[in-house]
Amino acid sequence: MTIDTAAPAVDQVPFSQLLREGSQAEHTEAETSSFMSALLDGRISRDGYAAYLLALAPVYDALEEVGRSLVGDAAAPDPVAAEVWDPLLERAAALAEDLEFFAGPDWRTRVSTDPAVTAYVDRLRHTASAGELFVAHHYTRYLGDLSGGQAIGRIIARTYGLVDGEGTAFYRFAGIEKPKPYKDGYRARLDGLDLSPARRAAALEEVKLAFRLNHEIFMALTKDIDRYLVTA
Repeated sequence: MTIDTAAPAVDQVPFSQLLREGSQAEHTEAETSSFMSALLDGRISRDGYAAYLLALAPVYDALEEVGRSLVGDAAAPDPVAAEVWDPLLERAAALAEDLEFFAGPDWRTRVSTDPAVTAYVDRLRHTASAGELFVAHHYTRYLGDLSGGQAIGRIIARTYGLVDGEGTAFYRFAGIEKPKPYKDGYRARLDGLDLSPARRAAALEEVKLAFRLNHEIFMALTKDIDRYLVTA
């Protein structure tokens, strides 16, 4: 048996460090997909970007539905989910605004039903069974949106000549004036979670899965990349 000596021990490092370092390979694979590479290079058409948002919409709907179900019971909220859940992070309404801009008022009739999207949504709904699984997806999506997502927002605005914030609501977090202090506080809350080694290990595996599910969506979009590429 080969032991990965680079992998952090699940009970010997801060939880946020475990999630970040333990999922680096999956993270890199997801963000270097052909579709994302072309998007970041400004070579994806508006229709292609709309397809990307149409794939994300069901994902955020499911994530936020599960989050509200886990913390919505004031008498017995899930204590792990409650530590990270914050309505300031929710993106579904912002996605709806951007989709109306890019895809028109009937965009809800065209949300992606690709098997990759369906698999991601199904897994998110499964996370209602354990707070640490929900936290893994919450961390993967929202810290990504507050980190690399900010750069993507600037690229989108530049690529499509957007002004005055049009079409980029997804990347704006009302109520979070400075992302870095917020992210630092979020990671501190993760590190303060009282989780057994087994639950920490389960969360790490779920983060890896989250990145793989993202990658599968990007691969589905890549199948149509010839339709979406903009040539100089």
